Amino acid sequence: MSDVYVVGHKNPDTDAIVSAMAYAALRNAAGDREFKAARLDHISDETRRILNRFGVEAPVKLKDVRTQVSDIDFDTPTALAPTVTLDYAWKVMIENETTSIPVVNPDGTLYGTLTAGDIATYNLNTIEKPEVADLPLFNLLGVIEGHIVKDPSDMADRISGNIVIALPANENTLLFEGKDNIVICGDQPDMIKRALDHKVSCLILCNADFPEDLLKDTKELDTCIIQTPLDPLKVSKLVYQAAPIAGTCSHDNLVAFHLSDYLDDVKDVVLQSRFRSYPVLDDNDKVVGTLSRYHLLKPRRKKLVLVDHNESAQAVPGLEQAEILEIIDHHRLADIQTLQPIHVRNEPVGSTTTIVGEMYREKGVTPSPAMAGLMTCAILSDTVMFKSPTCTKLDTVMAERLSKIAGVTIEELGKVLFDAGTAEDRSAEQLIKSDFKEFHIAGQILGVSQIICVDSVKMLKRRREFLDTMETLKKKNGYDMIILMLTDVLIEGSYLLYLGPDETIRFAFSVDPKDNQVFLPGVMSRKKQIIPMLTALWG
Repeated sequence: MSDVYVVGHKNPDTDAIVSAMAYAALRNAAGDREFKAARLDHISDETRRILNRFGVEAPVKLKDVRTQVSDIDFDTPTALAPTVTLDYAWKVMIENETTSIPVVNPDGTLYGTLTAGDIATYNLNTIEKPEVADLPLFNLLGVIEGHIVKDPSDMADRISGNIVIALPANENTLLFEGKDNIVICGDQPDMIKRALDHKVSCLILCNADFPEDLLKDTKELDTCIIQTPLDPLKVSKLVYQAAPIAGTCSHDNLVAFHLSDYLDDVKDVVLQSRFRSYPVLDDNDKVVGTLSRYHLLKPRRKKLVLVDHNESAQAVPGLEQAEILEIIDHHRLADIQTLQPIHVRNEPVGSTTTIVGEMYREKGVTPSPAMAGLMTCAILSDTVMFKSPTCTKLDTVMAERLSKIAGVTIEELGKVLFDAGTAEDRSAEQLIKSDFKEFHIAGQILGVSQIICVDSVKMLKRRREFLDTMETLKKKNGYDMIILMLTDVLIEGSYLLYLGPDETIRFAFSVDPKDNQVFLPGVMSRKKQIIPMLTALWG
């Protein structure tokens, strides 16, 4: 089961953050445990203050929702240590119906990859060079089901040498000679004696007992003697398979991907490489699986519920690669498109959180006191303490009902909100970005920020600082116009600082602007009193 992210718009305000948290909590309370509140970008000072007031953590931050390796149903074959035998690795491949297995270090990080092709190449090479080097004795005994009859005291735990099946070339000559040989022999006493006389490094007796007449001389022997119930032909093949996979697997110039890698980038690499399978690593570089080309064909899309917006310019980057399940909003319908029909709840109220509050009521779920407090704050913030023209009776009733559940008063929360809006220790850029939205209207790109305060005269003393910051943002983002609303709750109006044509402000609001500034009495809402006027002018 994959997470469903509930997320608001870029430069999220309190309503965007809280409506996401409240809706995720509602769905989880109703049994849909995969819903997770998320946010884009920073948390405003206002929002952080109310989160701290109710002791609640901020939602997780989403950078984008482009499809990543973590969204692929990649394979999870058994990862093997470099010390396991080729015999065991081959059996694992057969059992898992795979031709490639990651090889990992003791800490789980990538050592290399072993493919069926690697094993086949190794086996073919043994025809030309029938020998093993530094073969762990422990591995050999396991693979050939053997046990040691005689183990010289000075013998190491590894053996090396040419592999020889003991057959007489004629009556007097053997095909082996010297300690660099590992001799495989059946029930052939003469061959056994000759091998011992030549002091071979290792003698493997296949389905045969060590001759009784030679037992008395074993103390003098320097040969390791192993007994196995398997026949010589099978042993001659299995000896090579006792080698550790470390010497056979590929571990140079490996191509691997992390869970966080984007599928677009992965496809480019895969198309330019020759491998059939690629290791997948987590954030700690530990192997968690493998992916192949066919895994890239049908990835899972990230699932989203959009709250407090329905415009692509305000949405999370990579939205076109995600699956939108629902939209809950109180703004005009914009340009977001979906692949299939979805649930959309769009109501003309002052706050998206009000809509979510109604959904709690409809489902018969009571939010926790902390969540109810946050929801109250979100409604107060978006309706500017019920003074915005967007505010409806439902907003007022919902906020009052939620404040009672939270055990707080409207007045108390209002002070917390407006204190957050007039913080003097923040830069002009921080204040402007705390509640900033971008709009695309009739080919024009507009940026509008709103700062709600109780002393606009004091805020206007920073006028030059605000305009300089706005100029930087305008050039950086290519805005045709940028507006800052200094909304004063006490005088119930907004000062507009703007950069753009004077005629736009003059004709849109029927005023005479001066020095990039104008006061609009009664204007409290960006959504209902600023954007519609500009849309009508430019449209």
